[in-house]
Amino acid sequence: MKQQAPATERNREPIAEVLQSELPNSGLLLEIASGTGEHGFYLASRFPNIDWQPSDPDPDALASIAAWRNEYRGANLREPMAIDATSSSWPVEKADAMLCINMVHISPWEAAQGLFAGAGRLLRAGAPLILYGPYFEQNVETASSNLSFDDWLKARNPRWGLRDTADIDALAALHELYRTARYTMPANNIMLVYRAG
Repeated sequence: MKQQAPATERNREPIAEVLQSELPNSGLLLEIASGTGEHGFYLASRFPNIDWQPSDPDPDALASIAAWRNEYRGANLREPMAIDATSSSWPVEKADAMLCINMVHISPWEAAQGLFAGAGRLLRAGAPLILYGPYFEQNVETASSNLSFDDWLKARNPRWGLRDTADIDALAALHELYRTARYTMPANNIMLVYRAG
């Protein structure tokens, strides 16, 4: 039931450092595409005043998230809920922050569209949507490892692949979210922070 992703141990602390600067002091954080559940397990413990809501559309992922939650000793990590980012109806009415780690490139573009549409519905003015992963950026040389990763993703599914931050910015603006920060992260990843206008 409980799954593990090796990259989590490498990136969870750098992610936590960014969240320290970007998250509100308290409130509900909705994590979209929580995957194994390891990030929520670790980060909820780092931010005990944040009510952490993991989610995923995949039954196996939900089972893994639940298994990690069963080992959690705090009170701020909620039971996982099934959310498909492409759906126009989510079982959450509002959130004080949203986090999405490594989904945008491992899903069709419709998932990114749904993510920002959901953020537009749920986030109050000034609340953050925070993304982590590899991206193409204008005027920034793409690492060879990211180019290879993009090829590998597209070979698995032609609708997957690294996205250009300019396209993400434009998508965000459609839902009145605007980029307020960019952080360089390990292994040629970045974190992008968008806030509701």
